[in-house]
Amino acid sequence: MYASLTLTKLTSRCRAFLVALLLVVVSGLPALAGPFEDAVTKFANDSFSDTQEAIAEVSTSGDARAFNIIDALQDERLYADPASKKVFIKGTDDKVVDAISGAAVTNMPATADTVRLNNRLRGVVEAALGGLNLLAPDLATRIGAAQSVFKSPDEAFLPVIEGALKKETNANAKRAFVEAKAAIKLDAVSVIRSRGDQEALAMLTSLPPDQPPAVASAAVAAIGSINNTLALWSVAQNAWYGLSLGSVLLLAAIGLAITFGVMGVINMAHGEMVMIGAYVTFVVQEIIRTRYPGLFDYSLLIALPLAFLVAGLIGVLIERTIIRFLYGRPLETLLATWGLSLVIQQAVRTAFGPTNREVGNPSWMSGAFEVGQMTITYNRLWIVVFTIAVFFVLQAMLRFTALGLEMRAVTQNRRMAASMGIPTSRVDALTFGLGSGIAGIAGVALSQIDNVSPNLGQSYIIDSFMVVVFGGVGNLWGTLIGALSLGMANKFLEPVAGAVLAKIAILVLIILFIQKRPRGLFALKGRAIEA
Repeated sequence: MYASLTLTKLTSRCRAFLVALLLVVVSGLPALAGPFEDAVTKFANDSFSDTQEAIAEVSTSGDARAFNIIDALQDERLYADPASKKVFIKGTDDKVVDAISGAAVTNMPATADTVRLNNRLRGVVEAALGGLNLLAPDLATRIGAAQSVFKSPDEAFLPVIEGALKKETNANAKRAFVEAKAAIKLDAVSVIRSRGDQEALAMLTSLPPDQPPAVASAAVAAIGSINNTLALWSVAQNAWYGLSLGSVLLLAAIGLAITFGVMGVINMAHGEMVMIGAYVTFVVQEIIRTRYPGLFDYSLLIALPLAFLVAGLIGVLIERTIIRFLYGRPLETLLATWGLSLVIQQAVRTAFGPTNREVGNPSWMSGAFEVGQMTITYNRLWIVVFTIAVFFVLQAMLRFTALGLEMRAVTQNRRMAASMGIPTSRVDALTFGLGSGIAGIAGVALSQIDNVSPNLGQSYIIDSFMVVVFGGVGNLWGTLIGALSLGMANKFLEPVAGAVLAKIAILVLIILFIQKRPRGLFALKGRAIEA
């Protein structure tokens, strides 16, 4: 019996010794840090941004220690030591405890100081405390906090509400939590709805089916609203594409409108003047790349006058050597200029090769920006602006210069203009050169959005003739409206009928229109024309 008692005592002593030894070993080990502990230590960084992150992470962690920490922060009772990265809570009775472990602290480090707040952070703390009341021990406090969230839903409270709902046992509090959760989701639906893009639509259509009826109904309404919004933006995007295409057609056709209107020449080589302007841009950029790379952003500004001069001089040469002998013979003029276009294409193939040539975009014509749900590229935007500038400069030249006055006189009545002493032959040459020069600067613009190849002009010659005939031969305003109308019609028909059928449909519509109005939308007035 004595031996048994001794063994029992020894066993008890061993147990006590082992427990004491285990406590010593455990107390010597570093504490394992978790997400909550990491969030609390951010208060010691003495940074407003880190403090805001800490408030958000602590208040949404669902940890029971969160309320005391945020409450102490609001009352300026939360202290942090930047050196040791420890955070302390000073009670109303001046007792200090460790914010993470809750252990009493006899003496805080001398370097510890209160966690600083500014006005913005005070609002964040107040909102966080409102959410933390959802975890309060008092039932009435929890229900009141849930009702506050219901009235002012905030998606940041959703994890706290979901955590509190799992722990809640009171039926009234559960109902308040469910209502608050539904209100947050409704608020989230309204936020997503206000975004109104494809990503928002994808988020709403992928919602789980087990949603509260109010949330499901709001999601369906939001999906319908977003679809309507996207449809309107799609119309706006197509309108922009139509305006962009119309500006390109106007650039390509405006020179043809002058030569066709004044001289009555069907110039099938007009597209090759556009192509020459694009190749002038290529040559200018090649010289700048190899010799003056710092001037690359100015390459288009340098190429513009050069393209106008080169294409204009070639146009004058064509008029003096070929066209002047074929006036009054439209079929021969058409065949001659068509053959000339083939010669120019082959000459360019021989000089530059048959493959596409690279023409780069300057920095100010690169990239794009968003307007609502529309994407607008800078190169297209600058082409629209450039086209408008060319159009109004040409209008001013025709109205306020002597050459413009002579061109208008020859357009309206060639015989009367000749009898008044106007040198119609010189006007014809300058007019053909002007139209070719404008085609050249159109090539500079088109080099930014199309492939620079010997076939570049062929892509626009038919469309240019359609624009001129549809708008009214020799009328620049008619050319403008005709180009924009055909550009819009093309871009709105393409999504429905496809690119090829859209072109065919537009061609058929123009043929039918010309049957009713042979002179186009805006016919020129004049005795010779009316005769």
